[in-house]
Amino acid sequence: MADLLGTVPSAEKETENKDKMEKRPWDDIPRSGEIGKTPDLAETLGFYDINAVRREQRERDNSDPSLARFMCAELTRGYFLEHNEAKYTERRERVYTCMRIPRELEKLMIFGFFLCLDAFLYVFTLLPLRVLLALLHLLTLPCCSLGGSRLLQPAQVCDILKGLIMVLCYSMMHYVDYSMMYHLIRGQSVIKLYIIYNMLEVADRLFSSFGQDILDALYWTATEPKERKRDSIGVIPHFLMAVFYVFLHAILIMVQASTLNVAFNSHNKSLLTIMMSNNFVEIKGSVFKKFEKNNLFQMSNSDIKERFTSYVLLLIVCLRNMEQFSWSPDHLWVLLPDVFMVIASEIAVDVIKHAFITKFNEITADVYSEYRASLAFDLVSCRQKNACTDYSDSVARRMGFIPLPLAVLLIRVVMSSVNVQGALSYSCVFLFYMGMVTLKVLNSIVLLGKSCVYVKRANMEDKLFEKPPTAVPGKTPSRTSKTSRCTAPSGDLSGDPWSERSPSTPSCTSIPPSSSVTTQPTPTAIPTPQAETVAPPTTSPTTTPTRPSTSPEPDPDTLTPSPPATPEQKEGDGTEGTELKHRTPKKDLLDVDRFTICGNRID
Repeated sequence: MADLLGTVPSAEKETENKDKMEKRPWDDIPRSGEIGKTPDLAETLGFYDINAVRREQRERDNSDPSLARFMCAELTRGYFLEHNEAKYTERRERVYTCMRIPRELEKLMIFGFFLCLDAFLYVFTLLPLRVLLALLHLLTLPCCSLGGSRLLQPAQVCDILKGLIMVLCYSMMHYVDYSMMYHLIRGQSVIKLYIIYNMLEVADRLFSSFGQDILDALYWTATEPKERKRDSIGVIPHFLMAVFYVFLHAILIMVQASTLNVAFNSHNKSLLTIMMSNNFVEIKGSVFKKFEKNNLFQMSNSDIKERFTSYVLLLIVCLRNMEQFSWSPDHLWVLLPDVFMVIASEIAVDVIKHAFITKFNEITADVYSEYRASLAFDLVSCRQKNACTDYSDSVARRMGFIPLPLAVLLIRVVMSSVNVQGALSYSCVFLFYMGMVTLKVLNSIVLLGKSCVYVKRANMEDKLFEKPPTAVPGKTPSRTSKTSRCTAPSGDLSGDPWSERSPSTPSCTSIPPSSSVTTQPTPTAIPTPQAETVAPPTTSPTTTPTRPSTSPEPDPDTLTPSPPATPEQKEGDGTEGTELKHRTPKKDLLDVDRFTICGNRID
């Protein structure tokens, strides 16, 4: 009995010791209430990893929110920009492009300014001499036996017409009182003058667009070959229309100059400030719109023309103010700050506008070199023997700058501001004229040299030797037209106009007189929609030829005659013409003038 009592306590002790030994240190770990299971631990041969348990417990303690721990993480957090290297490289290139825009833009602006200056000086210097030579040739014509040749060359006819337009418009401008117009504008309120000035800017663009077409129509009507002598009567209405246009455009520019003169002479300069702020409104209307390369070229030409016109208007304002103050030098120093302020605002607006347009539309700064080369190509092509147009007309079509109305107004203002009396005054006028001729010649020589460099640098010299296509004005181009001519490429001596040729081979084309004759043919390495219509597609007789829906339709004004098509081809062309009726082909820079619609806007 005693042995039994003695063994019972010992068995209980052994059980307690066994329970203590079986109690493990990780039994006290709190279990998740959501799962109700012990955390997953690393188990090897039935034993758990104590280090993993301690590490997980330490991570759980660190997961508790703490302000000090948050601040420490924010201060020591790091990142690596090289993980997105392409993105940041592109952003840096955009910054570099914006920094290059002012320099490249001003190069284009300076070159375009001297182009406009050359065309403007031509009206005062060489045009009168050319008119005198043409009249002398016309007067000495009875003394020469010319046989069946024409009386005057086309260029001489155009020069005489320009001289007559200048003389008639200048005579008509004498009946317009500049002083009365100035006081009439000065009596209006500031807001009304601001609205009038904006309306005048819009009207100036519209007049420039339609006016150049009027002058081109006059020149062609006067010089086109005529079968009957009575066909020359059609020149008279065109001439009257051109005189009426130049006179109205000169009046419009006079009102602009008068409004700017009122702004300069206002006491608080409020009107001048409002007119300058109008330039910054232009940024809002241009920057946040999609632009392509051709649209930007149009805007650059417009800015060149507007800047040159602003300089001429400032010159007219200074002349009128100096006349009122008896040509006092002290008053000139009063005007100069306002003049510089207007010029600085023009430059700042152009730089900001072009910088953000190129940034938003991902256009590189090198595009301005292409624009400069295109303007230089116009100058070089007009100096050739087979030139199609005069250089001043080329600048007018490309930039929308028509020098005749501005020249008429400037002559009117100068003649009314300066009194020429006595032999000494006439001698000074003659010396001033010779100085202008010298400036014109030097400017032309420098521009021609720079233009040759730009054309050669842009690899455009091959286009100078391409023959321009002849035009058939006044008639709708058709496949059966007998007057349309074929321009074969150099080296092609085949007499068959429908012989096999590559898609880039020039073909029979007809260009209306309203199109820009200064635009040269596109390079032969790039197939154009007009050239694609020459070679018929090689399809089986049972299939109807189809084309991709993205191919542009040829311009109806420059349709290219093609060989007779098969019935299947005629049927396919008919369906395609209805689908692509309103599409226009993409234009090269040489085919884009100031008022060509590129995309959905004209700037």
